[in-house]
Amino acid sequence: MKKVITYGTFDLLHYGHILLLQRAKELGDYLIVALSTDQFNRLKGKDAYFTYEERRMMLEAIKYVDLVIPEENWEQKQTDIKHWKVDTFVMGDDWKGKFDELSIHCNVIYLSRTPDISTTSIKSSLQAITQ
Repeated sequence: MKKVITYGTFDLLHYGHILLLQRAKELGDYLIVALSTDQFNRLKGKDAYFTYEERRMMLEAIKYVDLVIPEENWEQKQTDIKHWKVDTFVMGDDWKGKFDELSIHCNVIYLSRTPDISTTSIKSSLQAITQ
């Protein structure tokens, strides 16, 4: 069984997220999503609209996702890859080059982002509407 892992906050879930998860799943048989915890998001200076538990519930309902695990720190990626026997590490190409060092453990693939959609753009649009 070929295992794939990806990481993210997945707040304000949108079709760009779904397409990323679909494309990640196509790279293997089993997709693990490491979901940033609320505590880790605070360390990153991010505010998620939905709690970790709510975001986890939404991800678990997506047919491409086989397992959701907590992402609690930057350093856990190498440990996760070894623990879950991951074959392919996937991130959006906005992270291109940032995780190349993981290629000694597995394939590292950066997928292109879906044009014209992002959580940041949704938040900005909503903020503009309410002002």
